[in-house]
Amino acid sequence: MFEVEPVEKRQPQDCSAGVDKRFRAFDPHQVLLLPPSLDDWLPQDHLARFVADLVDDVLDLGPVRANYIEKRGYPPYDPRLMLRLLIYGYTTGVRSSRAIERKLADDIAFRFLAADQAPDFRSISRFRRRHLDALADLFAQSLHLATKLGMVKMGRVALDGTKLEANASKHKAMSYGRLVDKEERIEAEIAALEATAAALLANVEATDTAEDQTFGIDGKDVDLPGELDRREKRLAKLQAARAQIEAEAADKAREHAKDKERRRQERAGAGDEQAVTDAGHTAAAKARPKPKAQANFTDPDSRIMKNSAGAYIQAYNAQAVVDAEHQVITAADVTTNPSDALNYTTMLDQSAVNTGVHPKQALVDAGYCSEINLEAAKERQRACGTDTFMATGRLAHDEQVPPAPRGRIPASATLKERMARKLRTRPGKAAYSRRKVIVEPVFGQIMTCHNGRQLLLRGEDGARGGWRLLAACHNLRKIFRHAGTAGLATLAG
Repeated sequence: MFEVEPVEKRQPQDCSAGVDKRFRAFDPHQVLLLPPSLDDWLPQDHLARFVADLVDDVLDLGPVRANYIEKRGYPPYDPRLMLRLLIYGYTTGVRSSRAIERKLADDIAFRFLAADQAPDFRSISRFRRRHLDALADLFAQSLHLATKLGMVKMGRVALDGTKLEANASKHKAMSYGRLVDKEERIEAEIAALEATAAALLANVEATDTAEDQTFGIDGKDVDLPGELDRREKRLAKLQAARAQIEAEAADKAREHAKDKERRRQERAGAGDEQAVTDAGHTAAAKARPKPKAQANFTDPDSRIMKNSAGAYIQAYNAQAVVDAEHQVITAADVTTNPSDALNYTTMLDQSAVNTGVHPKQALVDAGYCSEINLEAAKERQRACGTDTFMATGRLAHDEQVPPAPRGRIPASATLKERMARKLRTRPGKAAYSRRKVIVEPVFGQIMTCHNGRQLLLRGEDGARGGWRLLAACHNLRKIFRHAGTAGLATLAG
């Protein structure tokens, strides 16, 4: 329609250098005469080479291979390949299966570990979920390897916990009080819908128009079966959440009553175990949940917990025992109770089982201080030789530890007073001052280097397996920093 003058095609400008400089040959379209070797693309001391040699020559893959019991079907990816990707991904903070899939196209280290194969994210995710127990067992293997290298001394350990975000939103949780009200409303809605449906069907039959007016009158469709189905599914979820909260309240009341009855019998010099059981059953039958007790619909095992920043999050309580020599984790576990006090004995026992040695000193903060744990610490020192330094209260940021009183300890002093006095002595101050520099950096490294602030797998078992896999990769990274790739020859032997 309009006459346009032709535009002259511009030629590329001369990009010559200021002087007659000769550059190295560069041709992006050059065809390689020989196929390149991925082995030439990584330095000899790269972490990926360490992971490859570790999986191929050192780790015991028997638990993983034992899960393959069916010969039929399309051949799966080699377990060595998948373990390489997961260990290297967790060690470098790439934990998502989709992120690993992207790295297989973009990252040389991942392509080297996979020998240029490219499993998709579904295969990676299914492998992790299927072999979760075997992957969590890598923690014990990593601890054994660190012990062989002399990195675990068990002279002094520190126990602490941190709140890890669950793979669920706290906004998907509901309190017990709201559950009861919501359940009653939905039951009333279901009854009303059923009555409406019955009236409509009776009217349809009466007017003999069932063929073209199945669920309505005068051509108006009413999707009552769909509405009923949605509400019934919602009601089932609410009832399951309510049953979970009630069962937890009953279990808590049962254990509290049994413990109270045992202490009463100890003071009276009796030993009637049947009375302890009966007291637990009676308390469980009378237990009623608190109105604010909550359950989450996405991850029912997770709980609302307060983190170190003072925020309330949907989380699990991750526990770790760390050896002071090289910050190697000797015990790792996950609980659904926000309190640390219940984990003192179990975590130190787990550490002793994993290493075969009881530590000489155990450093724990005030979150573990309770009358039961103080008694356990006294008994542990007598039976195992572990001297526990347990803070009895939290200090303000600028508050100084008060000096130890002079003279003998009063015979009437309680266990808490004795522990507080012990921490105010010069040896006590020197020992307890090492707690933060032993265990806190480990949590920081897992949060930053391993991107482990949030757990990926749901359920208590999934959270425990994920946390132990993170702990295993933390230990393997410590081994790499300490011994390097050359140290694997010693481990293989």
